[in-house]
Amino acid sequence: MGSVDACIEQPERKNISNCNSNLPCTHCPAGKGPGNPGCLEEIHKKVKDLYPRNFEGAKLIVKKSLSQHFNVTHSIIFSSVTPSGYRFGTRYIGTKRVGHLEKYPVICGEIVPNGNLTATLMHTLGCRYRLKLAAQVANQEYKAISSTLEYRSNNSTMSLTLANPSILKQHGTLVLHYLQAITSRMTLGAEMACQRGSTIPGHQQTIMSLAFRYSTGRKTLSTTVGEAGVHVCFHMKASHQFQIGVEIETNFRTHESEAAIVYQMDLPHSDLIFRGLVNSESTVSAVIEKKLHPFVDSALQISGLYNHKKEQFRIGVGLNVG
Repeated sequence: MGSVDACIEQPERKNISNCNSNLPCTHCPAGKGPGNPGCLEEIHKKVKDLYPRNFEGAKLIVKKSLSQHFNVTHSIIFSSVTPSGYRFGTRYIGTKRVGHLEKYPVICGEIVPNGNLTATLMHTLGCRYRLKLAAQVANQEYKAISSTLEYRSNNSTMSLTLANPSILKQHGTLVLHYLQAITSRMTLGAEMACQRGSTIPGHQQTIMSLAFRYSTGRKTLSTTVGEAGVHVCFHMKASHQFQIGVEIETNFRTHESEAAIVYQMDLPHSDLIFRGLVNSESTVSAVIEKKLHPFVDSALQISGLYNHKKEQFRIGVGLNVG
């Protein structure tokens, strides 16, 4: 069963103003301040967005807008790797505006014929507080549930996440994020995650890490360092048509490291987007997306992946309509 991603893309830096009960929530006008740095979960977002979304087999996705705020999605997937079959998804976007790009509330969901369901609710409390609820139901049981409360000031973001809580058993995961914009180019942050459970040594574990990001616009360097390992990403926009990213991740516990080079090439005259990947696990993959005219928001996708070490080759063809 597929997962539900964020339904709206949020800009990396925002300025947020105080609410006025008579006016819609809007961002502060551009000033000398560094601006809001976004959330810590998206500190490596520029590199992650370049990764090709590989798939195997065939898929057909048909999206239908029933109104300005509500649309439905029909998906048919045939694959020997991922679960095949039919999926039905919905998305609702409300009328409350925060800035120029964000609208709330946002409700997303996807269900399969056997009853497995994933759903996400995002809403804003005033202009500075955001609430996110996510749940996954499988085999008539809650498999995962999480709630996040986020506060955004003019130059910082703080969020608190509680995942899979069990009050009676005193199990669950608590994550605290803080991200501070020092200047318009430099951002510092910290993360503290506390997990309790019977399968954890000592029944409790706390992990702390620090985050750093330096961005000039065309180039961005982001790093997270903690007890579990080091994660470094570098993104560069070489031109309007070509972007490249490098990612290196080291795990101190397993003593393993992995590196990857990802890139994206946009050919607007041909309505073609090409994303590629080469990593240290001897994997080479790519996804080609060709827009289909005169159909609006329709595209043909071709995915290919080959792992030289495991000698595995996977290919997929997909069609998005609407």
